[in-house]
Amino acid sequence: MKIFYNYSLTICLLIGIAIGGLSGIILGEKTAIVQPIGDLFLHMIFVSIIPLIFLSVASSIAEMEHVARLQNILKTVCVVFISTALISAIIALVGTKIYNPFQNLESINLIAHFPPALDTQARNIGGIIVNTLTVPDFPQLFSRSSLLPLIFFSLLFGFATSISGKKGQPIAIFLKSGTIVILRIIKIIMYGAPVGLGCYFATTVGHLGSQIIDIYLNAFLLYLLLTCIYFFGVNTIYAFISGGKLGIKVFWSYILTPSLTALSTSSSAACIPVNLLATKKMGVPNDIADAIIPLGANIHKDGSVMGGMMKIIFLFTLFHKDISDPVNIAAMISASCLVGAVMGGIPSGGMTGELMICSLFGFSPDLVGIIMIMTTIIDIPATLLNSTSNTACAMMVTRFLEGKGWLLRKIKV
Repeated sequence: MKIFYNYSLTICLLIGIAIGGLSGIILGEKTAIVQPIGDLFLHMIFVSIIPLIFLSVASSIAEMEHVARLQNILKTVCVVFISTALISAIIALVGTKIYNPFQNLESINLIAHFPPALDTQARNIGGIIVNTLTVPDFPQLFSRSSLLPLIFFSLLFGFATSISGKKGQPIAIFLKSGTIVILRIIKIIMYGAPVGLGCYFATTVGHLGSQIIDIYLNAFLLYLLLTCIYFFGVNTIYAFISGGKLGIKVFWSYILTPSLTALSTSSSAACIPVNLLATKKMGVPNDIADAIIPLGANIHKDGSVMGGMMKIIFLFTLFHKDISDPVNIAAMISASCLVGAVMGGIPSGGMTGELMICSLFGFSPDLVGIIMIMTTIIDIPATLLNSTSNTACAMMVTRFLEGKGWLLRKIKV
């Protein structure tokens, strides 16, 4: 019963998607009658995400009073987090280049149902940077097409609140309270997600046919393969970097409980206590573990990075963009790493990740529902990677800060 409770939302979403897909196959174009229900759900999510981003990001920065004490640790953490995120993105990119599960998109007339992507290559690099990071007028900041500028403004607002000291405390309290309220709103809306997303998927399958289901299935199977490669292979390499053969032995001696917790809860936040206990048993010092594990659960999600890369390639394939072009490859890797951080840093941030992908590459926000379905089906294996990679990162940070022989000094196996 406890496992069912932990998975209740995911199970209900999958049931809703399954019923929607079956309805689309059976009823075809007649499913258009439920399209307003799907659109209603997406619109409610859209209007809630903007205040969610501003309040949650600004609030988390405004409360960071202990950053100065952990400067040395945080610098190393940033390097390790960015490096592992890049590796995750590259693994997903290589995997989809070897076998692109979306290659049959060309046989589906999906592109006819959505506005074409903007031609971002027509602008010079300076214009792309300016338009990606800023907007010309304040009201434009609070738009779903300007998510990255909003995040940068939220970071600046939170930082200014933090350094304002006592005079900034009323604002900090408002931000924290506002975050709690908007999360309650999101929670209420998500009660309707199985019906709303199911109706959206029913309409999509009704328009496009059963081929779209095969594409999602292929994407899921590829993601499972990449998850096995990362979980067993890449994590072992990280453990070896951290402490040689002893590091591998220690890592796999204590990673079972965090892994099972991730699989049984599908929640990175729920894994924080067991990850803290596991890393400390591995010999990671308390101050490093206490900094990395909670921070990693919020801004470092390698599984989400891999999922972000697959969603980007889905859209690139759909709109016939060249995924072999070096400029596009660099943009895809950077965007997937950013999406992984955003999805972790903002509670209920999956939809935010999808919106950010559409915003960064000029795709229609109407495509969010299509790629959100992919988020749902890969949620469990993604959580496994999100959780366990933070444990491996804690070991690597300790290795870089305390030297090569840290494990021999800290633990006896």
